[in-house]
Amino acid sequence: MDFECKKKLCYSKMKKISDGEDRGDYDGGFKLRLDESLIAGLYDDVALNCLAWACRSDYFSLACLNVRFSKLMKSGYLYELRKKLGIVEHWVYMVCDPRGWEAFDPMRNKWVKLPKIPCDECFNHADKESLAVGSELLVFGRECFGFATWKYSLIHHSWFKCEGINHPRCLFASGSLGSIAVVAGGFDKFGNILKSAELYDSSTGRWEMLPNMHSPRKLSSGFFMDEKFYVVGGMTSHTDSLTCGEELDLKTRKWRRIEGMYPNVNKAAQAPPLVAVVDNQLYAVEYLTNNVIKYDKEKNKWDVLGRLPVRADYSNGWGLAFKAYGKRLLVVGGQRTQEGEAIVLNCWCPKSGVKNGSLDWKVLGVKEKVGVFVYNCAIMGC
Repeated sequence: MDFECKKKLCYSKMKKISDGEDRGDYDGGFKLRLDESLIAGLYDDVALNCLAWACRSDYFSLACLNVRFSKLMKSGYLYELRKKLGIVEHWVYMVCDPRGWEAFDPMRNKWVKLPKIPCDECFNHADKESLAVGSELLVFGRECFGFATWKYSLIHHSWFKCEGINHPRCLFASGSLGSIAVVAGGFDKFGNILKSAELYDSSTGRWEMLPNMHSPRKLSSGFFMDEKFYVVGGMTSHTDSLTCGEELDLKTRKWRRIEGMYPNVNKAAQAPPLVAVVDNQLYAVEYLTNNVIKYDKEKNKWDVLGRLPVRADYSNGWGLAFKAYGKRLLVVGGQRTQEGEAIVLNCWCPKSGVKNGSLDWKVLGVKEKVGVFVYNCAIMGC
C-alpha cells in the first residue's frame, strides 16, 4: 500500500467531530479536514503519530494552541492511537492530605494537582477506595445520603458522578485490566458483607453483574493475573479471616476456590493485603516482617525476597501503597528525615533480581511536607 492510500485509510478510520461548522455531525471522535493540516508541512496522519509520541504532560499545553488542537485533545483520539502504538506513560495518582488528588509525572519529575471532586463534605472525610481503569480514575466513598462513586477523566481533566453500579459498597477487592475493572465483596450501607461482584467497562461507562464469589469477604484485595481476576485475604465476618483465594475466569464466568492461597491471616485492625502483579507474577508485603514476598503458582506458596524500603509494621499496613508500575514494583510511603516529613516513591524491577538478600530500590519521586500517610493511590498507564 502506497503512502497516499495509507493516508486515505487513516482518514476513513478516524471518528467524526464538529469542526465548528457542522455541529450536527459530532459523535465524540475527531474529524480531520483535507484542506488543513495540524502541523504545517506534514500529512495529518504523520502529525498524529508525532503527537502520540509527545509526553502526556505536553497535551495540556497543546490543547491551548488553537481550536483544532483543543478538539483533538478532548476527543481522546491520541490516547487510542497511543494504545495501538504501544506507547504508555505510568503516572501515580494519590491523596496524602485532605486537599485532594495529585498526579506524579515521572517524565518531568513534577506533581500536577487535579481539580477538586464536586462532592459533599462527608465524601471528603470518609474512607475511600480508588481504582484506575483505562483513562479514568474511580474513587468510591460515602456521601451524606449513601455511597457514591466519582470518576476523573484524563481526557476532560474533570470529575463526573459515576452512575450504574448495581451494589454500592466499600472495603472491597478490585483490579483493572486495560479498559475493564472488577470489584468484588466489601459491605453495603447496612453493614452486610457481600460476595457479589461487578465488572466495569470504561469504554462504555457501564456496570455488569458477575456471578457471586464462593465466600462473602471484606478487607480483601483483588488483582488480574494471566488475564484472570483474583481475590485474596479478607474477612468473612467481623472475627473470621480467610486464607483461601478465589479465581474468576472471565471467559467462563466461573469462580474457582484456591485453598491456602494467602495464609497471612487478616485481622480487623490490619489493612487489606498489599499485593501487586508484574509480568503475571504476584508479589505481596508481609506487614510484621517488612518483607516483600513472591507467590509460587505451581506450589501454591510464598517465598521471601527481601526488605521493603519503608516500615509497614508501624500501622499494620495502613498508609502505605504497594503497586505494579509497568515492569516494576512501586512502594509509596512516608519517611521522616532531618528536613521533615515526606512521601517517597520507591521502585524495584524484579528482573534485576535479589542481590545478597536485598532489593535494589530506586527513588522515583518525593512529595515533601505532606505528612507520612498515603490515603489512596492508583497507577494509570496511558
